[in-house]
Amino acid sequence: MSDLFVKICGLRTERDVDTAVDAGADAVGFVFAASPRTVDADTARRLALRVPAHVLTVGVFRGQSIDEVRRLTEESGIGAVQLHGDEGPEYYEALRATGRTLIRATAATEHAPRLGELGEDMLLLDAPDPGSGKPWNWASPQFTAPAGRWLLAGGLHPGNVRRAAEVTGAWGVDVSSGVEGERGVKSPELIRSFLAAARS
Repeated sequence: MSDLFVKICGLRTERDVDTAVDAGADAVGFVFAASPRTVDADTARRLALRVPAHVLTVGVFRGQSIDEVRRLTEESGIGAVQLHGDEGPEYYEALRATGRTLIRATAATEHAPRLGELGEDMLLLDAPDPGSGKPWNWASPQFTAPAGRWLLAGGLHPGNVRRAAEVTGAWGVDVSSGVEGERGVKSPELIRSFLAAARS
């Protein structure tokens, strides 16, 4: 589990980004969808420029047009696009041409979707209400994990991430509200604790 891929999402400040990178995050996420964590393209670009090349910068979108996703992706200079809504294969086909890593985020069910069905490079399984911090029943014996590069999200925090990764066999984990001191405001201590726990 020491090589578990860890994404810290919903970052909005230089301190957030520097803390996540220094603590060893593999990816950092910037939210362009409607959320308490939303940033604009200029902010995301400025923050992404602080991130070393080996750390993936991810833009999170939900229910936005292909044109808007493409525009914000180009303006921010992020390296990956995470689609968190009902986007169809046409989105993945259109965005594939930009050379970005594509992440498909979907609500977890007992029968997980197959990685790559819509052309995505990674799959993220989240709670039905993404960003809420509410977990889903990833420990259910009925849950069948997908194969390949998939991320577990939804209600993770420093106290449960290690067990969650072990139980599900997830390739990676994604956290946002679980490293916040208050809604939308990241805690450097919790970011560091989460990464330490995930890699313990």
